[in-house]
Amino acid sequence: MLEERISQSDAGGGFILDGYPRNLAQCSALESLLDRIRQPLDVAVKLDVPSELIVERIAGRAAAEGRLDDTPETVRARLRVYAEQTAPVADHFAAIGKLVTVDGVGELDTVFQRILAALPA
Repeated sequence: MLEERISQSDAGGGFILDGYPRNLAQCSALESLLDRIRQPLDVAVKLDVPSELIVERIAGRAAAEGRLDDTPETVRARLRVYAEQTAPVADHFAAIGKLVTVDGVGELDTVFQRILAALPA
């Protein structure tokens, strides 16, 4: 599915994957795919946000939207999964010189501008 999508003409100038890869197996599969289609990985962006702020944001959003599934406890559990499974992906991209870390604290537009500034020209 991913290969089909990124092979379409509108992805020829580049594309952004949000929330993928989530573990080292997916990372390996992505790198194999990119090698096969001769599409180099330019950069991986990691948003740096303190864990407790993530808990506050998601739990606050859940309360505002009436969602019962995003309690502080469930958010903390998801953060533990991130630390166990996804953080090693960031470490891998850092080891190959492809990771940029962006301060994810602030207003949406401010963080967006930081991301744009971190992307290669």
